[in-house]
Amino acid sequence: MTASDLNIPDRKVLRNNAFEVLRAAAPGAVRDAFEAHLAAYDDALWRDGPPEHFTASAVVFSADGSQVLLVLHKKARLWLQPGGHFEDGDRSVAGAALREATEESGIDGLTPVPGALFLHRHDLVAAFGRCTAHWDLRVAAVAPQDARVTVSDESDDVRWWPVDALPEPTDPDLADCIEQLRARLLSA
Repeated sequence: MTASDLNIPDRKVLRNNAFEVLRAAAPGAVRDAFEAHLAAYDDALWRDGPPEHFTASAVVFSADGSQVLLVLHKKARLWLQPGGHFEDGDRSVAGAALREATEESGIDGLTPVPGALFLHRHDLVAAFGRCTAHWDLRVAAVAPQDARVTVSDESDDVRWWPVDALPEPTDPDLADCIEQLRARLLSA
């Protein structure tokens, strides 16, 4: 029996939550592809599942929504939102994304923005080993007013950036992701 076998109920709860999150997303080809990939593999949420698997990340905004928190990712060598693989014990997409963001930034007390989701599939460089692509479930979150950041072992740097002045290099789709999630934040 493996460690992951001990947490089968949590894995089922998380998988069900991922389906719920996807069903609540805006309809379209991207959502359909995410749902199909999740349905095709019982272990699609796990690093030890298929080489193309799901991840969770959080686009963290400052309390006033004017800045976004980015990490300089060691493997990708890009400024990105904090996030990563699901872990045993995770019971929701939002919970996993906030856990990852807290681990990578040191910020406690992140608040998720209800219904704010951005779906993004991206291929990975060889430094990621057997992982060839991530199907990333990106949620929006807000940091407390007095949030202070720390750099984790997974990153070379962590900083706040104006939402309209992102650093280079970064993912070319990140600006659109930030814009869409920020609009959801400001309308909440």
